[in-house]
Amino acid sequence: MRLHRLESIYTDVPIYYVTICTHQRRHLLANPQVHDAFKAFAENAQQHDIFVGCYVLMPDHVHAFVAFGAEAMSLSSWVKSLKNILSKCLRHQNIPVPHFQKGFFDHVLRAEDSYFEKSEYMFLNPVRAGLVTKPEDWQFQGEMCELNP
Repeated sequence: MRLHRLESIYTDVPIYYVTICTHQRRHLLANPQVHDAFKAFAENAQQHDIFVGCYVLMPDHVHAFVAFGAEAMSLSSWVKSLKNILSKCLRHQNIPVPHFQKGFFDHVLRAEDSYFEKSEYMFLNPVRAGLVTKPEDWQFQGEMCELNP
């Protein structure tokens, strides 16, 4: 059996498109306290060589672009830490555990992927879900760092 060559080789820091879902798709995340906890976590991550780009908190899942520098923890460790922080926030709101599904979904952006197109698709998520009529009306979204793919 002959191995296939990789079509893309990464010389820069890869950007991950991450999706984290709540347990049984419960509507837990679209609230100001969770949003504040997410933003504080993402801002603090910069001190650990981790950079969160565009993100959207939906009621039952989070989408985010994340880049990891050479000194950063693994993606799995970062997601685990994020879930812990958000769960702590939810427990303070007296929302019983479990809060999140085990695991998460991730996709590494390849050269042919467009960060802009994927972020536009992500920001339209609340519109497609019928939560708002325009993406900019959804208050639980933003961009922490400008990521340059």
